[in-house]
Amino acid sequence: MNSRSKLFVFVAALALLGVGAAAGYWWSSRSRPSTHDLTVASDQKASAEGERKVLYWHDPMVPGAKFDKPGKSPFMDMQLVPVYADDEGGAAVRVSPSVTQSLGIRIGKVEKVVLQSRLSAVGSVAFDERLLEFVPARVDGYVRRLHVKAPLQRVRRGQPLADIVAPEWLAAQEEYLALLDAQSERGRSMSDAARQRLVVLGVPEATIRDIERHRKTNPTTTLYAPIDGVLAELGVREGAAFMAGAPLFRINGLRTVWANARVPEAQVSMIPMGSTVEVRATGWPGTTFEGRVAELLPEVDLQTRTLSVRVVIDNPDFKLSPGMFVSLQFVGKAGEPQLVVPTEAVITTGERTAVIVARGYGGFDVADVTVGMESDGKTAILSGLQEGQSIVLSGQFLIDSEASLKSSINRLTATGGGDTQSAETPAAAAPASRPVHLTKGTITAITPEAITIAHDPVPSLEWGAMTMSFQPPAKGLPPGLTVGDPVSFSFASAGQSGYRIDSITVLNEPATDSRP
Repeated sequence: MNSRSKLFVFVAALALLGVGAAAGYWWSSRSRPSTHDLTVASDQKASAEGERKVLYWHDPMVPGAKFDKPGKSPFMDMQLVPVYADDEGGAAVRVSPSVTQSLGIRIGKVEKVVLQSRLSAVGSVAFDERLLEFVPARVDGYVRRLHVKAPLQRVRRGQPLADIVAPEWLAAQEEYLALLDAQSERGRSMSDAARQRLVVLGVPEATIRDIERHRKTNPTTTLYAPIDGVLAELGVREGAAFMAGAPLFRINGLRTVWANARVPEAQVSMIPMGSTVEVRATGWPGTTFEGRVAELLPEVDLQTRTLSVRVVIDNPDFKLSPGMFVSLQFVGKAGEPQLVVPTEAVITTGERTAVIVARGYGGFDVADVTVGMESDGKTAILSGLQEGQSIVLSGQFLIDSEASLKSSINRLTATGGGDTQSAETPAAAAPASRPVHLTKGTITAITPEAITIAHDPVPSLEWGAMTMSFQPPAKGLPPGLTVGDPVSFSFASAGQSGYRIDSITVLNEPATDSRP
């Protein structure tokens, strides 16, 4: 083959090779999806798995920077992380559904219902002193016969108590009897005055009518019980003399009785005047008595910090007796509907009161709340929640253990859900308990907002060597620091803002670059 033929064969081979390469590139381009295709496929996969919308991608170490496509972070050797629409609510803690199920977490709802205050207390039965009646002696005399001879004996209205002889009563009866048949106007006036004197001296009305009916006096006068009740005090005995003003009998009515209960000072507002009380006595199981709050006694026990509540209890069958032990259930008046949550959902630390709010896809927030009264296992919420929100009923402290909820709560306390440090607290005043990490590296970029360092591995964080950006120290960078300087530095977490350099020092010799 001559040289011209060899040249022709070589050119033809090159042409075939070029065509093959072009065809291969065309086929590989069709087989390999573009970056846009990957983004759409990622969104479609996320949508198919949980209908979660991706808002943007970011580097968790530099959360302020947002990207509209997935890929590798320009700040360090790691992939960008998607931020979903349901994450924008600011969930402080996220726990995977499998872990949530294993922790036995129960979820409830914030409801709006009419909450009726209820408070339980105990007390003892006492006489209703408003029903107390005295039978006194208004003149001197003695007891001829005693019909009721034992204290605490029950008596009925109109029942004879004692037959007494009183000379002054007998004289007044004789005077009235002498004037009873007077016909003149003056005589009738004197007769009325004599009758009034009998009433003032305490002669029973029945005795006066008996004189008017039979026109004769009786040296013995019978005293009768003025009410139904119990003979609480017996001041005389049969045959005993008594003086004017001496208490002969004291009778306590039993139509109603009192129950005196001690209520904690902090719960007095739950017992409005006139509110209904359900009373149960150990002596009458299964029987419920009706009562009502009559009075809050204005005296606080300094030892127990309790007040006495006086309850009036209806006692139509005289079943309740003084000294009986009773349990009382105070039922307040129904008010307007208000937000309530199960009491078990409320966390009280002494410094704050909070409820854990459950969001979608395993997210949890901590909401500070103001609570009202508690009744029937429910607590009123005055502020901090909205109707229909999902809340955690059980497993709050397991969430704390599983997802470091405690630090999230502290962060929310300091800034209301933002950075871990308050606006008034400089970054240099971070708590001493915050871990500080040490490493070396080489400065690759310096801006007013960040300093980028290609650093060695960080054993305390189990990081490999990478290039990432840090917030500058609160007191500023040392003078003379330039790109390319080998440095030794320490840094600590700055919460959601990434990491902040605590101190930085230029090395005399170049830092060892151990990055892959």
